[in-house]
Amino acid sequence: MAREHYGEHHRQISEGWIRASIFGISDGLVTNISFILGFAGANPGHNVVRLAGVAALIAGGFSMGSGEYLSMRAQKELYEYEIDVERRALEEFPVAEQQELRDLFVSRGIDEELADRLSTDLMRDPDLALRTHTREELGVDPSATGAPWPAAISSLGSFAIGALIPLLPWLLTSSGNPILWSLILGAIASAAVGASIGWFTKRGTIRWAFRQLVVTSLAAGVTFGIGRLVGTH
Repeated sequence: MAREHYGEHHRQISEGWIRASIFGISDGLVTNISFILGFAGANPGHNVVRLAGVAALIAGGFSMGSGEYLSMRAQKELYEYEIDVERRALEEFPVAEQQELRDLFVSRGIDEELADRLSTDLMRDPDLALRTHTREELGVDPSATGAPWPAAISSLGSFAIGALIPLLPWLLTSSGNPILWSLILGAIASAAVGASIGWFTKRGTIRWAFRQLVVTSLAAGVTFGIGRLVGTH
């Protein structure tokens, strides 16, 4: 029986902000819980640990944001330059570009006669010809070369969210056991972030939650041990 309804839905994953958000919150969490526990291990006092955590949040967030912006801007400008090269080639050497497209189709197993017709039809539409050439030759879609500002803002914000979680016990109270609460909040957040990545990639929420938790625990444990070993004296 033929299916009456068929829908194939793909999520937009080519934009840089998705990668920046996932990497940012994970990096913020791992970085700041390690930073905080490294300082706490040296036992310098509550105020010093709190200041260190705030400084790491601010510095790390802006570092992530600016780095993401610069890297994506460079990538975007490189893509745009190569697309302009292809655009000029299509305008100046249309016959050679059609032959190049035909040869690409043939190399992928398309019949020569059909490849001739396809390349001829595609070259009649300049925009379609440009999109086809850049996708085939560069692996780039001219309409999706990346968005540096959204990626930078997303990276900064997500890093700050991740870094804030283990810092909360040091901001909200100066009594009790903030180290323990940083560990608890960090563990819960790590598992949640890992599970979210697993859900998004469809590669297993439990496996990713465990993987993220192990990485965070390892980083925090090493820095705490070093802080305890070095101390403040």
